[in-house]
Amino acid sequence: MQQQLNLEREEILFKEQEVLFEKQIEYRIGYCFLKRTIDIICSLMGLIILSPLLIIISMLIKIESKGPVFFCQERIGINKKTFRMYKFRSMVANAEELKKKLVSKNEMSGPMFKMKEDPRVTKMGKFIRKTSIDELPQLINVLKGEMSLVGPRPSLPDEVVDFEKWMMKRLEVKPGLTCYWQVSGRNDIGFEDWMKLDVKYVETRNILTDVKLIYKTFFVLFGDKHAR
Repeated sequence: MQQQLNLEREEILFKEQEVLFEKQIEYRIGYCFLKRTIDIICSLMGLIILSPLLIIISMLIKIESKGPVFFCQERIGINKKTFRMYKFRSMVANAEELKKKLVSKNEMSGPMFKMKEDPRVTKMGKFIRKTSIDELPQLINVLKGEMSLVGPRPSLPDEVVDFEKWMMKRLEVKPGLTCYWQVSGRNDIGFEDWMKLDVKYVETRNILTDVKLIYKTFFVLFGDKHAR
């Protein structure tokens, strides 16, 4: 009799877990659909509305220094898929070559490279970095579906190689234009704390969180003291 009751309880518990799992899947599907819809509409509107600014910035970059207007670089996206990320060029044309000579001056813990006074950054580059305007071409990546408006910042392949196992969770979602790190101190946050913020987003993400992060990001556009 007792054994029968235990079996019935286990069956009820299993069914409850099954229903909960199905609801979680339905929620994730709905969330992903709505998130992608918002990404498409906002990135398209952003590219159209900001097109005069994008053209002016492109001209100023070209006038100040030799080299392309855009900086394209291979990054790691969702499920470790690689893609080419777009940015306005904020450094001299041979910045990647010069980076090898500056590795010892890295001010960021972990595999990421950051310098407060990076000699490779141009005058125009300092301005577009301070205002995060250099990131606006990534609206193209968002429109293409390679990135999202909100998500962990896309990492370089050689950075991902040095990730600890728990950090790989940030690759379960599309990388984004903005995230907790972007609005919470950016380069003043240590590498491990940065990764913890990204994992926190992956585990708790929802539309309300996305909207809040997008809202906070607008204030960054007016100049972020933490930007480098």
